[in-house]
Amino acid sequence: MLLYYTAVVHKDSDSDFGVSFPDFPGCITAGATQSEALVMAKEALALQIEGLIEDKLPIPAPTSVDDVQSALARDDSTIAYVTLVEAALPGPAKRVNITIEEATLDEIDTAAASMGLSRSAFLTNAARDKLDGLLARRIKASNPTRAA
Repeated sequence: MLLYYTAVVHKDSDSDFGVSFPDFPGCITAGATQSEALVMAKEALALQIEGLIEDKLPIPAPTSVDDVQSALARDDSTIAYVTLVEAALPGPAKRVNITIEEATLDEIDTAAASMGLSRSAFLTNAARDKLDGLLARRIKASNPTRAA
């Protein structure tokens, strides 16, 4: 299941872009550019949610952008903007049937075993890494680096 959490991007003239999540106090990250900060924000949010799941703690419902902006209007810190960051919550697994060349499958199985993973976990991780890379390139293309 995909959820979108409101992220607050902070920028002072002498600092990197910082990102925080009102729904996850203490979950903060930063990047030298907007693109880097947003990629790091998605990673920080995923790690925060993963930790809550491992600790069997509830995952908060996302607060709306409007509610966060209203709360920030009373804050006098430097806010560059408010945006949404996607979080993929784990859901039920779905069995799929794919075709892979045999030698490649052997390499996958060897690599998965060396990492202590199942074939499915290895392929899921590889797909997630690829998807995250595509997201990073889309963000970079849509947010050219601004001079700080």
